[in-house]
This record gives sequence, structure tokens and C-alpha cells, in this order.
Amino acid sequence: MLYTQSLEKLRAMRLEGMAEALEEQRRQSDISSLDFEARLAMLIERQWLWKENRALAARLHYAQLKLSASLEDVDYRHPRGLKRAQIEQLRASQWVQQHRNCLITGPTGCGKTYLACALGHQACGDGHRTLYYYAPKLFRALQTGQVDGSLPNLLKKLARATLLIIDDFGIAAVAGKQYRDLLEILDDRQGVGATLITSQFPVNQWHEIIADATVADAILDRLVHNAYRIELKGESMRKHTGAASSKPTPSDS
Repeated sequence: MLYTQSLEKLRAMRLEGMAEALEEQRRQSDISSLDFEARLAMLIERQWLWKENRALAARLHYAQLKLSASLEDVDYRHPRGLKRAQIEQLRASQWVQQHRNCLITGPTGCGKTYLACALGHQACGDGHRTLYYYAPKLFRALQTGQVDGSLPNLLKKLARATLLIIDDFGIAAVAGKQYRDLLEILDDRQGVGATLITSQFPVNQWHEIIADATVADAILDRLVHNAYRIELKGESMRKHTGAASSKPTPSDS
């Protein structure tokens, strides 16, 4: 009776990790060999892990990363100019804490999106609120926000993200007004958030993509001066990995 009441109270307090661990302990015949402190420590550890896993799942759901990617699965063997030391610099997410940027450029199929999502997953794991946008969809959302009045809320959402990922910048034509909105986004994030941008175009061509010289100068000023740069090259990795599996691989994008 006492066990059942304790279990119910743990669940009423939303201590699901403890409740699960308590049930497991009750089924273990040799658990009595451990003293009270050891068993209590096991319960607390399980609750802590349960809470951390739930928080990570929530951050990943919020981030809406395009790919399920991991830094552990990054391919350094393919000749695309990617060095392990570059990724190791970014692994601990200190660059996110320091509100620095990361610019990943290279031809289609060289793994830009995979790297971006792997870094986003790492940031989520390190406790950072992350948000992923495919660039054309972001600009369409900005345009829609201008029409229906939802732009202020969207700008607030983007500003709250500790790490904002904009994937495939420059891939589609964008009206000048949307680039001014992007400038506002970057201005709001300066000193308070990190931004990761991937693009098929090298950074020295972004000025030409944006077209408006004044806006382009302001955008690049906010992005480039404190950014980590990963410049990939070579043939598409898809030519080598093929499409035999439906599971996303480090060759995507």
C-alpha cells in the first residue's frame, strides 16, 4: 500500500523518472544489497536524465531541423575541404554562447545542410533554443507577415532563438523589402544570439545577391566580422553515396 501511494505521489508531482526507477528497483532481487543513499541517488539520477531528455526533445521539436544529423557522423574522408579541427572548434557550442556566427558555403550536395543541422542538434543538446529555416520559406514567411500583420510576432520568435539557422541563402530571388527585414532580424540578434547561414554562393558574392548596396553592406557587417567560415568544395557527395537508403546521410545538401 505504501509503495502504491508513493508511486502515485511521484507521478502527481510529475517525477516520472523517479517513478520509473522505483518500479525497476522493486523488480530487482538484489537491490536490497544497496544502502538507502545509493538507491536514492539512483532515483535522483533517473529523474535528472528523464528531465534532460524531455527538455532536449522539446528543443529539437521547436528547432524543426530539416535533417536528423550528428557531429559524430560527419564524413571527413570525402575530399571537400572539411577539416575535423574546424568542427571541433564548434562542437562545444561556445560560439553560440559567445553570440558568434557561422557561414557554411559550397556547391550543392557537399553537405552544408547536414553540417548545419548537426551543429543545430549539438546546440539543442547544450541547452540552446535553436530555430531552423530554409531561406526561401523564411522570406515567404516575412512577406506573409507584412500582409497579415504577423510580422512583429515572427520577428520576436526569431530574436528569441539563441541559434538561428538559415539554410540555402541566395537560392531564390527575394524582394528588397525582405532583405531589409533580414537586416532587422540580424540587428535584433547582434550581441544576443548566434546565426548560422549556408549558401551555394561564396560570401564575396552575397553583396551581388542582395543587390541593394546599403542593405548588403549592413547585412554583411553584422554577419561576417565575427563569423567562423567553412568553405566546402569539390563534387557532390551524392555521386559517391548514391540513393540506396532513404535514411538522411551526411551527403544531404
